[in-house]
Amino acid sequence: MEPMLCPNCKTNRTRFHLIEQHPRAVKLDPHTGDIEHEYTNDALEPFHLPYRGPSYRVQCGVCGLIEDADMFIQRAKSSPLG
Repeated sequence: MEPMLCPNCKTNRTRFHLIEQHPRAVKLDPHTGDIEHEYTNDALEPFHLPYRGPSYRVQCGVCGLIEDADMFIQRAKSSPLG
């Protein structure tokens, strides 16, 4: 982990939620929303791209902002502790 600072409230450096993302590749019924099929990354259909997002996101424990960890890390780098 690296130091973080919330880019929104600009005061929180200590209280965060690390939100792990576990994507599921599914095909939904367009009428009911029920899951018709669940895919593995090895067996996706031609028009179903694999997930390429971050493995986790960060939520500020003070103001509630949710962003990629890089946003919080970059803000801390641009505003170092004195």
